[in-house]
Amino acid sequence: MSILLKPIITEKATNDSELLNRYGFVVSPSANKVEIKKAVEAEYGVTVLKVRTMNTRIERNVKYTKSGIQVGKTGAIKKAFVQLKDGDTIDLYSNL
Repeated sequence: MSILLKPIITEKATNDSELLNRYGFVVSPSANKVEIKKAVEAEYGVTVLKVRTMNTRIERNVKYTKSGIQVGKTGAIKKAFVQLKDGDTIDLYSNL
């Protein structure tokens, strides 16, 4: 199973990549910071200075409709934000 699942492409993440040289990825929930660092360096050929991770919780919601109560939830994911060395960049749009 791959460690890097997909890049995070949002307005805030794009702003961080342009100004702070920081990129975000959705990663495997069992991956640690050392594995994430090695995977980014191997895949993109850059030097990673710092890795920050966060686990997002499951969000549950309940909707009261005419047909009854509808219950739903979102899955928990793990995000990693990597800080690159000055001069290194990752082109996330070349694979689209």
